[in-house]
Amino acid sequence: MQTLAQRAVEVLTTADGRAKCALSRRHAADWFAARAAGEALPVGHATPPLRPARPDRPELLPPKDVPRRRPGSPQGRIALLHALAHIELNAVDLHWDIVARFTDQGMPPGFFDDWVKAADEESNHFNLICDCLERMGSHYGALPAHAGMWRAAEDTIDDLKGRLAVVPMVLEARGLDVTPGMIEIFRKAEETQAVAALEVIYAEEVGHVAYGSKWFNWLCGREGLDPKDAFHSLVRRYFHGALKPPFNEEKRAEAGLPPDFYWPLAERDLPETTP
Repeated sequence: MQTLAQRAVEVLTTADGRAKCALSRRHAADWFAARAAGEALPVGHATPPLRPARPDRPELLPPKDVPRRRPGSPQGRIALLHALAHIELNAVDLHWDIVARFTDQGMPPGFFDDWVKAADEESNHFNLICDCLERMGSHYGALPAHAGMWRAAEDTIDDLKGRLAVVPMVLEARGLDVTPGMIEIFRKAEETQAVAALEVIYAEEVGHVAYGSKWFNWLCGREGLDPKDAFHSLVRRYFHGALKPPFNEEKRAEAGLPPDFYWPLAERDLPETTP
């Protein structure tokens, strides 16, 4: 029987975005069907690649070389959606990577439930945004994209608490801050399909941030660490840059992120410490 970790690696080594997401959704459905039937698939062990497989396009550029998006025009809105599709595809891989890479950490079954569910939802998000792009006469891969999106995964390759701190609790939490403004851009442009897609993404990303917060706090409890202090130390170690206000404090609180976690990190003026 193919283990969950092996299935995760299969997703990570599939290059085409639509094919990757179809496989992701199929593996997620199999995992939850087996769980519901009381016949849980074995988690197992596997060796994920350092970097996931990617299609030939989009061209990946250093962040400073990616053209700026001006969403006031149709082409600008296409560029904005293209950037979001790239983020969602990376999120699919990030969530399957956490499933495959940290099977030796003694995590309970609920940990895998949460990240498989998150990967499934990110796969749907990618498909929704690709549908919007295609309706607007474009497609994923038509524009260059950010080459640095996988850096957080590489930096935290052997640090589960660091991965949780930086990916869901910083990067995905940033999505809670910026998505309402994106929804308004597309609402003003009467792009109803994009608005509907973004509203789905906005609602479900709260859950992904919450999974990060839940399991980060769980690990800190197991290790006798103060979660706030550990979070500050790990973000200073692994995240390259200060957190950027304004913050969506309501949605962050809903996801289990209190202000004293992120506000002190808006200024990088304290020395790095080790939790």
